Amino acid sequence: MSAASVERPHGDRPLIAEANRLMERLPGYRVEIIGGQILVAPPPDGPHGDVLTDLLLLFASAGLHGVESRLIQGLGLWLPTGTEDYCIPDLSLVDADYQDHLAENNCYDPVCFRLVLEVTSSNYRTDLRDKVKAYASGKIPVYVIVDRKHQRLHVLTGPAGDDYENHRPYSAGETVTLPASIGAEVTLDVDRILKAARQKAN
Repeated sequence: MSAASVERPHGDRPLIAEANRLMERLPGYRVEIIGGQILVAPPPDGPHGDVLTDLLLLFASAGLHGVESRLIQGLGLWLPTGTEDYCIPDLSLVDADYQDHLAENNCYDPVCFRLVLEVTSSNYRTDLRDKVKAYASGKIPVYVIVDRKHQRLHVLTGPAGDDYENHRPYSAGETVTLPASIGAEVTLDVDRILKAARQKAN
């Protein structure tokens, strides 16, 4: 998914107004505002959705989609990094009462997010750089990145300012157990995840 900046229009909430217009004109595209810039990403490919479903099912089988927490794809996350900033993570693990934390523009306060997960596409730099700062600033406890470009799985924990204190990349053949703070023990098989996310060459 490629990302492109869009010029700032006029109005009370100019970026959000323009982002909403873009979403209406481009169904299926993801429109986010990070650092005061509108980013537009086209619909993901099949392996992106495939590995995302695998991960959702893994988290759900650990009991994370129930009374205490919910797993939601494409849930808006309101960010403290700018007056109109928001992201739409591929997958979010949130407290079950997340609906009590509606912030603005159909997005939710970061306080109810336990984990966010992104599967990279052609916009991998956004996930590996811009969203690290954004999610850390929002104090999201755990950020997981399935980095298809470099064939790595990144786990970031301990948000501090606009970065994470702990950032560990994992390679094929390794496993990683996510922090218990998410609400259950979840161990990720990096090789299996990266294989599911890989797009076959034509």
